[in-house]
Amino acid sequence: MAEVQTVRGPVDDGALGRTLPHEHILMGGAEGIANFNHAWGEPWWDEEVRIADAAAKLQAAVDAGISTVVDPTAFGLGRDVRRIRRVNEQVDVNIVVCTGVYAFLELPGFFKYRSAPQLAELFVRELREGIDDTGIRAGFLKCAVEAHGIAGDLPLILDAIAAAAVETGAPVMVHTNAPARTSHLALAALTARGVEPSRIVVAHAGDSNDLDYLRLLAGTGAFLGYDRFNIPHFNPDERRIATLLPLLAEGYGDRIHLSHDAAAFFDFMSGNPLFAEERPDYLHITEKVLPRLRDEGVTEEQIDQLMIESPRRWLAG
Repeated sequence: MAEVQTVRGPVDDGALGRTLPHEHILMGGAEGIANFNHAWGEPWWDEEVRIADAAAKLQAAVDAGISTVVDPTAFGLGRDVRRIRRVNEQVDVNIVVCTGVYAFLELPGFFKYRSAPQLAELFVRELREGIDDTGIRAGFLKCAVEAHGIAGDLPLILDAIAAAAVETGAPVMVHTNAPARTSHLALAALTARGVEPSRIVVAHAGDSNDLDYLRLLAGTGAFLGYDRFNIPHFNPDERRIATLLPLLAEGYGDRIHLSHDAAAFFDFMSGNPLFAEERPDYLHITEKVLPRLRDEGVTEEQIDQLMIESPRRWLAG
């Protein structure tokens, strides 16, 4: 058995159970709340209401068989683990949080004038000791390589992420842009800095329907994030499933993660007509996707591989 760090403390990897390996709990950045909470009339953020709502939505996922939720809300996305702990106090679920930084080009102000070793030191502290004074230890590292490629502050960020991963053995999740195929850049950069491919999950790989591209990624030994189900803007479910099925038939299920990239609340959706039709939902895979896979002949053993074994192997090594 290996230990995986959660908001409530370490758990044996065998106790993780059915896992959603890419979901956010609450995305509400302090600056947005402080400056724009009344920008569209009634406030969109009430701490107690949001915590209760998140607990209810997570409880519904637990009732549907989910035991673990992995939350990649890194610094730069409004991370607040004290808030997450309050949610977790109301729901019996394992929540794994991250360290690292979410930035496409430029480091957030707090990090901007720090060196890669200084950043790595902060990340290692959050993995080994805890985030600030909470005692909550991160279970993985998060970074991003978007369509801009490895430009701006990205080399420094990747230096720091890789150094922390190599020192601690922690797994890495890297946000990528599938149309721009930045997964190749991300994997090359991280592995050149010493991170084993088997410790990396390529987030949003499932936005692509190019089977050759997906096979090439899987062939590196990295994990593929099929983590935006129910977000048709990036790739409709039917097309995701159409590329997922041959990958499963070819034996790649041991390195694929199914998830939604949902949240109980996203602050960037507030007052934003672009997201008026979005309905983030932790239940969609359980209620819609898995039945569809079963109809296509995917076995319960394969589903357990996707929902239990693949996330466990990435988190625990």
